[in-house]
Amino acid sequence: MELTPILIVAIVMTVPIVAIFTEHNRRITRMKAEFLKEEIELEKLKQQNYVLETEKMKLELDKMKLEYSTKQKIH
Repeated sequence: MELTPILIVAIVMTVPIVAIFTEHNRRITRMKAEFLKEEIELEKLKQQNYVLETEKMKLELDKMKLEYSTKQKIH
């Protein structure tokens, strides 16, 4: 019994399997990269929201201080 034909078939079948595996890894890598881009964008939006909320609270506090000082002057 000669192993050469079996080895040839095994080697030929290995090529598509490796190609499928490689393409799968590429897809996974692309998906991870896209996920990271979206995560970075989300973090940027969170940071912008934080800055806006902080500014809003600062303005509200300034308004309250102004109202308080105005009330104190009246009384």
